[in-house]
Amino acid sequence: MHSAYLWPSFLIKISVYMKRLFYIVPAIVLAACSSNGDKTGETKDTTGHASHAMTTTEMPPMPEIPENAKVFFANLKDGQTVTSPVKVEMGVMALSVDTANGILKSASGHHHILVDIDSIPTGEVIKKDSVHIHFGNAQTSAEIKLPAGQHKLTLQFADALHRSYGSRLAGSVTVNVKQ
Repeated sequence: MHSAYLWPSFLIKISVYMKRLFYIVPAIVLAACSSNGDKTGETKDTTGHASHAMTTTEMPPMPEIPENAKVFFANLKDGQTVTSPVKVEMGVMALSVDTANGILKSASGHHHILVDIDSIPTGEVIKKDSVHIHFGNAQTSAEIKLPAGQHKLTLQFADALHRSYGSRLAGSVTVNVKQ
């Protein structure tokens, strides 16, 4: 006797749907988990930025920074004409450039470049998107793709938890990107 005759027809239909769900649900979960949402094509920050999104009640105090500390664009001058991708060299004085590994150290941090944005207030976690570019792997140079036109680039230094040191450790230049 054929096995289909042993099963009532409604159980066969349920069995077919369950088999389909068995393959569809894991595929959806896998697709959702593997999507990182970063569409900038820029240098990837592999330091777990999302894991440092603590509430302000959990945040330790900002690390100390020397009075003479500053950040600057080493190769760009205000009003300079450039082509895309723009080569950027990021400099510091009286600071160490370190990874955004969550371990706070005085006089230490990492760079962010803000495109057409002023500095981020002190203590605010810098978000990550196409205009808030992170360099949490201690990078001091990069190439940034920009459309033609005038753009304000702000170099913003932040601690190991991606919290901004504010305008005190920020520097800006305006560049003209030609076609």
